[in-house]
Amino acid sequence: MKHENFQTHASAVQVQLGSWSELRDQACAIRFEVFVEEQQVPIAEELDAMDAQCLHALAFSPQGDAVATGRLLPDGHIGRMAVKLSERKKGVGAAVLHALIQAAQDRGFKEVVLGAQLHAKGFYLKQGFVEFGEVFLDANIEHVMMKKTLIALAG
Repeated sequence: MKHENFQTHASAVQVQLGSWSELRDQACAIRFEVFVEEQQVPIAEELDAMDAQCLHALAFSPQGDAVATGRLLPDGHIGRMAVKLSERKKGVGAAVLHALIQAAQDRGFKEVVLGAQLHAKGFYLKQGFVEFGEVFLDANIEHVMMKKTLIALAG
């Protein structure tokens, strides 16, 4: 497992990267709270077979609580970004996103792509993503595709 520290507005947040088998319990708890309970996404749509193939990220508060998660799919898509309600607007989601972007860059991806819920579009714009395509429904929630070009590493 890889640990990275990112400075947020309030304090240091630790982001842990790992496999689904390593991070499943804590990632599932956050995703269930955000997607299933808060957003009413059916559990059958929230969990999928791709989890076992993805690199997962968990952000931990200074108190050691898992407060945010996301995943990087083998094709460079970022997904299942979820931040507990009490931790939003504190830089925690950005820390998870930055860790996943760095992991994608380390794997040689030229860009990352994600489907952003419309209410989160501004967050991703601030992180350097650009919108493309039409608005679409996923789990009965409006989304838009967004992408970010990664800086090529000299080598």
